[in-house]
Order: sequence, then structure tokens, then C-alpha cells
Amino acid sequence: MYDKLLLVIAILLILPPAFAQDNRVKVEMPPMMRAHMLSNMRDHLLALEQITRALANREYDAAAEIAEQRLGMSSMDDHGAAHMGKVMPIEMGKIGTRMHQAASRFAIVARDAEIEGGLNAAFSALSDVMQQCVACHAGYKIH
Repeated sequence: MYDKLLLVIAILLILPPAFAQDNRVKVEMPPMMRAHMLSNMRDHLLALEQITRALANREYDAAAEIAEQRLGMSSMDDHGAAHMGKVMPIEMGKIGTRMHQAASRFAIVARDAEIEGGLNAAFSALSDVMQQCVACHAGYKIH
């Protein structure tokens, strides 16, 4: 009996996040723009994986190049940022801009990591990039 009670309590402790109310702002987009944004986000995730792999292999310049070209300020035209920004809330756009800026800062830090021989600063800067991703996904959902 006691074991079953513990099991029920454990399940109840695990389940609430799955059933929590979704309070994110719903952002309506035309289907083509929605598809474009989702494609961009999948590429951002792939870039983060490739950056992490490059850092693990101590390929700092490669990590920096991926970050700048795929996530940094240099990538904004490729992602249609000006066009996409017109259909999203202002704060959502600001979060996106901060992500691109953080990626460009990461690129500089990653190149310096090769000279300085340490990964701590690089991973800290990469975390700054990912914080913006988390902030956006926690606050907004597109439809």
C-alpha cells in the first residue's frame, strides 16, 4: 500500500509541468512565413549542435565561423530578419536581435579561446546565445 502511495505521489510530481497552462503569446503568421521561421529555428538548433561539437574538438575557429555565419549579425539577411520582424511582437524581435548579437560576441570569444587555451569563456558566451533562444521559446509560440 505504502509503495503504491509513493508511486502515485511520484507520478503527480512529474506530471504537473506537462499539464501546466501555456501562457506564451500566440503569434499569428502567414503560413509561408511560419514555415520560414520554423526552418530558421531548426537551422539555429543545428548550428548550436555543430558549434558544441567544434568546441569539444577544440576547433575554435570553426565554432566561431559557424556562429557568425549561421547565428550572428552576419546571418540576419540570410534569415530574412527584416521581413520576419514585421510580423512578430516588438519584444520577440528584440530577443532575436539579442540572440544574433550574442552569437557574434561568442564568435570573438571562441577565437580568443584558441589563444587562451580555455573553454570556460567560450561556453559562457554560448550560454548567452542559448538564453535568448530559451527566452523566446518560453514567451512566444507561432501559429
